[in-house]
Amino acid sequence: MEVTEGVTITPNVTNPPYNPICRSKQAPYSYEILQELDVTGMLLFAMLTFMTLVTLVVFLEEAHYMYNKISGNKKSIIIWVNAAAPIIAITSCVGMWIPRSTMFTDFTSSVFLAVLIHKFQLMLVTECGGNREFLKKFGGQKLQLNTGPLCCCCVCFPRKNIHSRTLFILKLGTFQFALLRPILMFLAVVLWTNGTYTSGDSRAESATMYINLMVAVITLTALWAVGIMFNLVKHILLDKNIIPKFACYQFIVILSQLQTSVIHILGTLNVIPCVPPLSGSARASYMNQQLLIMEMFLTTVLCRMLYRRRYPEKPALTEEEESKDNLQNSTLCLNGKGIDEVLQKV
Repeated sequence: MEVTEGVTITPNVTNPPYNPICRSKQAPYSYEILQELDVTGMLLFAMLTFMTLVTLVVFLEEAHYMYNKISGNKKSIIIWVNAAAPIIAITSCVGMWIPRSTMFTDFTSSVFLAVLIHKFQLMLVTECGGNREFLKKFGGQKLQLNTGPLCCCCVCFPRKNIHSRTLFILKLGTFQFALLRPILMFLAVVLWTNGTYTSGDSRAESATMYINLMVAVITLTALWAVGIMFNLVKHILLDKNIIPKFACYQFIVILSQLQTSVIHILGTLNVIPCVPPLSGSARASYMNQQLLIMEMFLTTVLCRMLYRRRYPEKPALTEEEESKDNLQNSTLCLNGKGIDEVLQKV
């Protein structure tokens, strides 16, 4: 820091002289962050950590209630759907305290997000009474394909008949995301340890661009499959608050994907300035993690209000019927004549 004619000059991060930290793509160590915290920063850390703990407690209480009050496979599906927001909050809190763990926390949250999208689609089918009831209710209808986020403008798309093969393809649309997204994120983590993968790198020769492109394709495909299913069943599930539940699901997906991508791009382009010890990209991740903690806290509370209720119970099955149903749920018929809920076990 220099003093010239009584004026204090602070080293600028965008004009020479550059701070070497701002040229680094490495996130700082946790002790470097903690040393720079003032009273306001410490209060913010404490508040966000407390919100994360409350989010976890609310989810555990909700999961305990559902486990005891809801029977069958429905309870595990609903617990999985509700687990996404707390897991994202926890991984964001870990990334806030330990900035260099961001790649691993992103990997964990991505896995749970992929499972969330698949489980939410299965929940729509389960709320209709399962595969058989779903096909009985909608077997005579046509499936509307021109829906977001892929084909909302393609009004010329033909409507498809709804049968077991159609249901299998819709489930496959989300299952491929639940399978491929963790694999791609694992590949990104491996390449990151080798210095080949860098978040925000948009060069044509970089591995980052191709991995992000594949992630975008499988994500849009999965969201399209869920959108098609939701448009089909939303009218008969209004009594089960399916529209607010779908809004919460979209809220989680948009915040954890679109918001994160936008903030990372702003950090890469230096729109979010470097503030030592955080470089621009590291500060973008830091800000995004703090936002996600608050947003997932609110989402968890809202999900508790929507899901923590007693669902209408189906007639209890005998032991023989339950054993037969479990056997059918583990069967996959590729010719489309007898497809059952094999994907529901994933």
